[in-house]
Amino acid sequence: MNKNIPEIFGNLVFNDTAMKKYLPEKVYKSLKDAIENCTSLDFDTANEVANGMKEWAIEKGATHYTHWFQPLTNITAEKHDSFITPTENDKVIMEFSGKELIKGEPDASSFPSGGLRATFEARGYTDWDPASNAFIKDNCLCIPTAFCSYNGDALDKKTPLLRSMDAISKQACRVLKLFGKDVKRVTSSVGAEQEYFLIPFDMYKKRKDLVYCGRTLFGTRPPKGQELDDHYFGAIKPAVAEYMSDLDMALWELGVLAKTKHNEAAPAQHELAPVYSTTNIATDHNQLTMEIMKRVAHKHNLVCLLHEKPFKGVNGSGKHNNWSITSDSGENLIKPGKKPGDNLQFLVFLSAIIKAIDEYQDLMRISVASAGNDHRLGAGEAPPAIISIFLGDELNALVEAIIDGHEFHSAPNTMMKLGVDVLPEFKRDNTDRNRTSPFAFTGNKFEFRMLGSTASVADPNIIINTIVAESLQQFADILEKSDNFEIDAKKLVKDTLTKHHRIIFNGNGYSDEWKEEAKKRGLHNLETTVDCLPYLLDVKNIELFQKHGVYNETEIYARYEVALENYITTIRIEADTCLEMLRKEIIPAVEYYLKDITQIAKNKSDINMSFGLEEKIISKISDLVEKLYDKTVDLEDAINNLPTDADVLTIAKYEKDIVLSAMNETRILADELESLIGRKYWPYPTYGDMLFGVV
Repeated sequence: MNKNIPEIFGNLVFNDTAMKKYLPEKVYKSLKDAIENCTSLDFDTANEVANGMKEWAIEKGATHYTHWFQPLTNITAEKHDSFITPTENDKVIMEFSGKELIKGEPDASSFPSGGLRATFEARGYTDWDPASNAFIKDNCLCIPTAFCSYNGDALDKKTPLLRSMDAISKQACRVLKLFGKDVKRVTSSVGAEQEYFLIPFDMYKKRKDLVYCGRTLFGTRPPKGQELDDHYFGAIKPAVAEYMSDLDMALWELGVLAKTKHNEAAPAQHELAPVYSTTNIATDHNQLTMEIMKRVAHKHNLVCLLHEKPFKGVNGSGKHNNWSITSDSGENLIKPGKKPGDNLQFLVFLSAIIKAIDEYQDLMRISVASAGNDHRLGAGEAPPAIISIFLGDELNALVEAIIDGHEFHSAPNTMMKLGVDVLPEFKRDNTDRNRTSPFAFTGNKFEFRMLGSTASVADPNIIINTIVAESLQQFADILEKSDNFEIDAKKLVKDTLTKHHRIIFNGNGYSDEWKEEAKKRGLHNLETTVDCLPYLLDVKNIELFQKHGVYNETEIYARYEVALENYITTIRIEADTCLEMLRKEIIPAVEYYLKDITQIAKNKSDINMSFGLEEKIISKISDLVEKLYDKTVDLEDAINNLPTDADVLTIAKYEKDIVLSAMNETRILADELESLIGRKYWPYPTYGDMLFGVV
């Protein structure tokens, strides 16, 4: 491994260092000004940027360029064009213009659009995002872009994300101005912790469910799972360590601030966490991280599984979204300071966030909704589907003091003494962590813990930015008319916390008692994707997005359609895969086992030996496989009776209630059979093989 990390970091990124080297000083300053002040570049400047970018990329070995964008698929898209341009005498030169840098024209008809584009209406546009640095991947210059339809409707995740960042910046600047601060820009930042599984490739390719669906549709838990808590933060296995080392290097070259790596709770499960970045860059980097994770795994004869629940009965994988907002002076606006009770600015922003989360619980739940994440949320390993906020003891006491009107005293700093002289003392944090909370305050940021591991972090951050912008706008509208700002601001904080205190919960989010308590408080419990998605079309939500220019009404309906279509397609693929595995592999495997047991019984009978054991085995397994066959027929009927002429919500409800139920019934029987028949007969690697197969 190359140990000179600072030298190789960002080596494949057209970053500030590369810009200074390959762009004329005037062009460099114009580009930086456009990025910092969110202004457009003129065409001549774009041409010079394109030329410098091309020269840099070619020196790095690039032969092609692509507009790299994020359609409504949760993955990225790219179409590669070479730099070559023909000249006289059958020669070529390498060219790249400002027009090619700024604008691309991918076919828009084959991407999810939710009805925004008909199949025969193919034209779409990509538009360069100068705020996110270009990079080289596979000898191709990748230019981060937005993606829109011929009519200008957003067909991607980046465009509304950038709009939401503008919205929160505008409203936060209004509030800060009232505190006497001349701030031109407030930026939301994100650090996305990524969980994943690693299993041997040779086992993966033998399992159609993993290949087609990303999760196991059948499989029994091994005798040992995660019960001993011996995997979490444990010593990293050599093969995994080699993978992680190569992954770090690949990400560092692409400028991704990969920081932390460790074993997670389940066997074969791991986590990577980066240093936080500006939200649009963090989103780009997380998309890159997921792609590079899979690529590097393949080089090590491993497979990286990013599904939220690849294995039943062990922890699934999530993605923790650490969100904060910072002014252009570098001030973190949700940092309490040493005396949070006296920090009125902090209290105003904290109150705005609490109000936003309470008023838009439905949108927060929608932002993490997917068929895969439905298997994970509320399963005793991830936050429940009920949205709540954890503040910790000190901030919660402060909130209650404000509501009740009594004096608040900060807890004194506590020094931790472990009773061993050689161990140094250290200061204890003022708040513990609550891993069961969906939205937890962790010192100077909020950790949104409900995201599934495959999710784009764009979706939840679009929501958080927009709903907080709405709260801040309402605050600014009130306080800008104030004759006594401090008194009115304190009253606004108290009134807001009193009204929205129900969303604060510091206890065990896994408990049944919390579900009952949440119901009494009037909080939503939207357990599945199908339960929550209709709320997206509520009038208040449509008006919110339109008001802040994040989505127009057409774009909202499109995303509703796309989300439900994705759910429907995912379940249909799983159901078809389930049916194929049952009919072509599982049931035949059981029959082969029965055939051999029957032959053993016959052989014993021929020599007058007792074959009572074989009779018991044959009787039990025959009964189970007959029931499994009947349930397989029921599953096929459920698939064939899908109401294809109905609206997408009706179809999605049918799949949730009927198809998934039929699949689960086959699984119960198949998993029992797996535990009974001989190992050599079972057609797939077992959970034990996969979870403990990497050494």
